[in-house]
Amino acid sequence: MNKPIRTISVFCLLLFLALMLNATYLQYWQAGALNDDPRNRRVLAEAFSSERGAILVGQSEQGRTPIAESEPSGDRYDFQRVYPEPFKYAHLTGWFSYFSQTGLEKTQNSVLSGDDSRLFVTRLVDLISNSSAKGGSVQLTLNPRAQQAAFDGLSNLGEGVEGSVVAIEPSSGRVLAMASLPTYDPNELASHDFGAVAKRAEELEKRDDEPLLNRAIQTRLPPGSTFKLVTAAAAIESGNYDADSQVPGGATYQLPQTTGETGLIDNEGRDCGTDQIPFTQAMGNSCNTTFARLAVEVGADAMLEQAEAFGFNSEYFEDLPNQAESNFPENMNPPETGQSGIGQFEVAATPLQMAMVSAGIANGGTVMRPYLVDAVLTPELDVLPRTEPSELSEAVSSETAQDLTDLMTYTVSQGTASPAAIPNVEVAGKTGTAQSGIESVPPYAWFTSFAPADDPQVAVAVMIQKAPGTERGEIAGGALGGPIAKAVMEAVIQ
Repeated sequence: MNKPIRTISVFCLLLFLALMLNATYLQYWQAGALNDDPRNRRVLAEAFSSERGAILVGQSEQGRTPIAESEPSGDRYDFQRVYPEPFKYAHLTGWFSYFSQTGLEKTQNSVLSGDDSRLFVTRLVDLISNSSAKGGSVQLTLNPRAQQAAFDGLSNLGEGVEGSVVAIEPSSGRVLAMASLPTYDPNELASHDFGAVAKRAEELEKRDDEPLLNRAIQTRLPPGSTFKLVTAAAAIESGNYDADSQVPGGATYQLPQTTGETGLIDNEGRDCGTDQIPFTQAMGNSCNTTFARLAVEVGADAMLEQAEAFGFNSEYFEDLPNQAESNFPENMNPPETGQSGIGQFEVAATPLQMAMVSAGIANGGTVMRPYLVDAVLTPELDVLPRTEPSELSEAVSSETAQDLTDLMTYTVSQGTASPAAIPNVEVAGKTGTAQSGIESVPPYAWFTSFAPADDPQVAVAVMIQKAPGTERGEIAGGALGGPIAKAVMEAVIQ
């Protein structure tokens, strides 16, 4: 063989070798990434032609109800994704479309599509029997009655309301309810009419009230006086106070290093004594002067440590995408620390976070990691291993948790949280009204609670960001959030 032919042969061999290496790289090493790439329309087209698993609520086999399922479509894609109760569950299910996936449709996609490794045996049986592939189903932790109560409570505030409700089982972290308004219809975004889908998506994204936003986990606002639970926890954990202690009172408090109105804390007319007052009175009347003083006394570092023990400045919710971290600032000076003690300055929390504060107190000081997916089911609805509850942190001691519970039950029985009282049930709660910091924007109403106080089954947080039908002076956590929290707690315990 002469040299030119040998050279061409070696060159062709190298080309074939490069081709084989590239094919191996794409089909083995890059297969997962290419399969998950949202631009890969072949994968989506195939998924549309398969029977996707259902998303289910209700805990008994007879009581399971699909809130997302696939039905025969009669068009080229074979199956259409359908959401039977769209508005109530939209921010949880999200949607599955040719263009994108959101919510549980995104985080649980491998299960719903049937690609999850836990469904290997099912896939193998389908392959051997030459049956059409089916996806697995996802069982949620939601209590349908609690979800309905949360959704109805927000809706009953009137047109244009913006807010959220979250309910958690304190002992496990199971999410029992998660509702957000305004809402939308995911059926419109899962249609096979792609032109209509694109148009509707653009309309929703342009709206000022952000209906696609899951306010339960994606909206951070000043928590106002509900944060006084964290301040009280830090004060009691310092060893200087308990539920029976006398604490600083007074009609006003001048923040350290400040002069004039900008640094003056008042109680907006509530009775907070003149010098020392019972801790129960301070919590029951939500005395700003007390909790600003306590925050300054325990210091910025202790306040930061306590807030982070409850979950601030961290991500802990894995079942839905795009969780916003609740914020507690670092390196505060004394006046900033005082403001933080009443849930202002740069303190910002999601409704899920404030539900976790109450849940941690209810659970003897242990904060459980919240979760929404209870179990993965095979296409035949056989239950694979369920999600095991796990501890997130030890926020406070059991003794401190009991002291906080005593303060919160007093606040419901004798104080500002009375709208959440349930006959013959001891309820623990705390109200909050947080200033937005913008003159034209009304304050935010908050409420957090748990019940029964002696055997907690549910912890709730309610956040009302906007209630257009309510006068500015009538916006208060107890008045707006208390009845909603009561209804959700009743739905769980009765």
